[in-house]
Amino acid sequence: MKKILIALVDDHRLFRQAIASLIQTFPGYEVLFDAGSGDECCKKIRQDYKPDIILLDINMPVLNGLQTSVWLQTHYPEIHVIVLSMFDDEDTVLAMMKTGIKGYLLKDSEPSEFRMALETVAENGVYFPAFVTQYLTLNLSKAPEAIRLNARELEFLRLTSTELTYKEIADKMFVSLRTVDGYRDQLFIKLHVKNRIGLVLYAIRNKIVVL
Repeated sequence: MKKILIALVDDHRLFRQAIASLIQTFPGYEVLFDAGSGDECCKKIRQDYKPDIILLDINMPVLNGLQTSVWLQTHYPEIHVIVLSMFDDEDTVLAMMKTGIKGYLLKDSEPSEFRMALETVAENGVYFPAFVTQYLTLNLSKAPEAIRLNARELEFLRLTSTELTYKEIADKMFVSLRTVDGYRDQLFIKLHVKNRIGLVLYAIRNKIVVL
């Protein structure tokens, strides 16, 4: 019987290794490759070398999960994507859903739920936990409203509209560079922009910064 081929895309090597070891205990599945970024994943895939399912992180360098999922939907729509992330906020989940993913799991999910998600998606189904379906239900039942940004996101937007580097912004905010990368990637998703210029333009249009 043909095995279901899996690709792991996450910038944490130890996490990729742990998931690969878990998948090896599931009969009928095989890890085709792993990648530390969305960009690396996209470069590895060919028509004659592609997985059936990609397990995708969101917060990654070069191409984040949202951008990678959009690329996959455009170039290889037959590949099923399951998000494995620590992010469980509504904006992130809904933004990823719009890219056509087939599943969404938190990284602290039980192995049994992880296996169930794999099996469901492998059979051309979709697998979303209760909190995801709740977000979908609430989103369908409420009128559109302004994007809500918290205080740290607003502070980051103001600083990113200056000439400061991301490292200098991290120092100003008294957080790590990785935390700043997280703010940036979250805002890419929330504001539907792809780069720093998009962030700056959003800040100017919405009077978060004044020229």
